[in-house]
Amino acid sequence: MRENQFGDFLRARREAVQPADVGLPTGTRRRTPGLRRSELAMLAGISVEYLTRLEQGRDRHPSAEVLSALVGALQLSVSDREQLWVILGHNKPTALCPSVAEPPVQQVRPGVRAVLDRLEPSPALVINRIGDVLAHTAGYQRLAGPLGVLDGEPPNLPRYLFTDPRARDAHPDWPLLADAQANHLKLGSHEQDPHSMQLVAELSAVGSEFTDRFRRSPTPALRSGSERWVHPEVGELLLNFEIMDLADLDSQRLVVYVPGDDVTSLALDRLNGRHPGALRAV
Repeated sequence: MRENQFGDFLRARREAVQPADVGLPTGTRRRTPGLRRSELAMLAGISVEYLTRLEQGRDRHPSAEVLSALVGALQLSVSDREQLWVILGHNKPTALCPSVAEPPVQQVRPGVRAVLDRLEPSPALVINRIGDVLAHTAGYQRLAGPLGVLDGEPPNLPRYLFTDPRARDAHPDWPLLADAQANHLKLGSHEQDPHSMQLVAELSAVGSEFTDRFRRSPTPALRSGSERWVHPEVGELLLNFEIMDLADLDSQRLVVYVPGDDVTSLALDRLNGRHPGALRAV
């Protein structure tokens, strides 16, 4: 762990939580934003003195129990937990991967499906912590279906990328996507999670392309970027993507693709049978 990243992280997240968010009175005279140290210490069941040592970097190795209590008290999001794991720089604590014994959720709540319907005909999909494709738009079906991405039961992005030979033809920048998928799987897995470990074992048996990447230290997950695809009907595409966490859904993420240039915009319009200009480049 470099310098006092853990303490800085704790303090920043403490100051970002409003008392009302955790059922505490707001009060009228608060000299600091968010929670006071005494309030967070009370919620986490630790002493103010110990929390002070953690924030000041005088103790950088909290126990798993203390870490779990702080994660719950601060109501850390999926991305926050990922960032904290990167900061800690060692084997992933169970506290950062709750319910590790539970299988990855395969259902998508109705509200999320309604969002997907509204996103048509843009390519969009929902994935869980191990990369299973749980739901997608018809636009994504037209984009990814002919490439074999959705052939699995259930479709799984890491499995497709590392085991299906069509993936390298479909993605000219395959090594970059492989880096991102291995990192995503590492962020969503835990040694005590038999479900993620089963997929890790399967992909490790394929060869070093996966294992070399999975052994690396985790990095913060990409939330946006660009990918090049090659589609058999419309040729090469430049797609920008945005990734959004879905709260309280087992680390599920919504991924939305938009055309990255005018050529891709016109190609997606042809693919979706729409008039040119329906999907504008971003």
